[in-house]
Amino acid sequence: MSVLIKPLVTEKVSALNEKGKYGFVVNRKANKVEIKKAVEKMYGVTVEDVNTMNYLGKSKSRYTKSRVVSGRTPSYKKAIVTVADGEVIDFYSEI
Repeated sequence: MSVLIKPLVTEKVSALNEKGKYGFVVNRKANKVEIKKAVEKMYGVTVEDVNTMNYLGKSKSRYTKSRVVSGRTPSYKKAIVTVADGEVIDFYSEI
């Protein structure tokens, strides 16, 4: 099971990066301990705190020639990870 799916790079999370908090989209079955271990192993930082939240997918509808097609976007789990003072995660180093 891959715990970390992708990092969140949004304006709101980028503002939190200055305070030492980083956002990730994680596996829906992952718990806080698994998320902490995965971030420490992948980025080599010390994690102090992990906050998680589950997001329900939005309902969407689209009008076609024959009928209205409705469905949902996928649900996901988000984790906000706080690292120790002075440590930084650089998402753009591998590009």
